[in-house]
Amino acid sequence: QVQLVESGGGLVQAGGSLRVSCAASGSILSMNAMGWYRQAPGKQRELVVVTTSGGSTNYADSVKGRFTISRDNAKNTVYLQMNSLKPEDTAVYYCNAWDKEYDYWGQGTQVTVSS
Repeated sequence: QVQLVESGGGLVQAGGSLRVSCAASGSILSMNAMGWYRQAPGKQRELVVVTTSGGSTNYADSVKGRFTISRDNAKNTVYLQMNSLKPEDTAVYYCNAWDKEYDYWGQGTQVTVSS
């Protein structure tokens, strides 16, 4: 079992930047895929970005060119750099990891973008 803990959320003005982190209790190298999802009030959880062990990375169209996923394997941490934030990016952001057998989720971190 792997535990994921997100941090770094907060309140930011539109046009600003924020970086959220996801620290894993085990090696992220063992994961087949890692990514970020978000859920806004009254909406379904949606994919933000996913990156696979095969090297592919897919971003939602709504964040392409603004968000960047990165990872520090030595720290077992995945980051989501969010630039040019918009009010519609307001949501709880969840870290996700998948190892072909289990789907792991963090508890989420709130990101609020004010207009």
